[in-house]
This record gives sequence, structure tokens and C-alpha cells, in this order.
Amino acid sequence: MLAFLRMLLPVPMPVTYSNRNAMMNKAAMIAAALAATCAAGSANAQMGGGADKEKCYGVAKAGQNDCASSDGKHGCASMAATDNAPTEWKWVPKGSCEKLGGKPTPPAK
Repeated sequence: MLAFLRMLLPVPMPVTYSNRNAMMNKAAMIAAALAATCAAGSANAQMGGGADKEKCYGVAKAGQNDCASSDGKHGCASMAATDNAPTEWKWVPKGSCEKLGGKPTPPAK
């Protein structure tokens, strides 16, 4: 009976040198792909929406800023702690910043 049950259970594959290298290569490829994706995403965030957009300071809602704050408190998008902080910015269509109540330039340090 025990022999029959052992036949039903999957036999673990021994980890050999070639299996380990294949697993490490796969992990390295996945890490490289993730790094490239993150780099492309941050480059797009820095570049904005193109020629028809401008940075507008003081209009971002909490957690909805587009990139780093102008005072250096954080370096990432979606990190604004309060609504309409003068150091947080969003990309807006050109010419609409002041209509929204913001300023196209960062506050003086």
C-alpha cells in the first residue's frame, strides 16, 4: 500500500547545478525586465504629456501629484500628503494652470 501511495506523489526534482543556473538566469531576466519597465515609467513621468502640457504647482490633490515635490520632501508620484500643497504639481493642459488656481512656477525656497 505504501509503495502505491509513493507512486501517486510527485517526486521532487533534485536541484542540480544546471537547474540552479536556469532558475537564476530566469530570475535575472525577470529582474531586468522589471527594472526596464520601472525606468521607462519614471522617464515618462518626468517627460510629461508633451508640448501641450505644463507643470502646475498647488493644484494636486493628496496622493495625486505627478512627480517629486519642489522642496525635495519626496521623489515620487502619488506621495503628496495634503491637497493643493504649493510644492506639489500635476501636468495640466497649457494655459489652464492659473485658471485652476495654481502657479506654473515652483514656490521660492
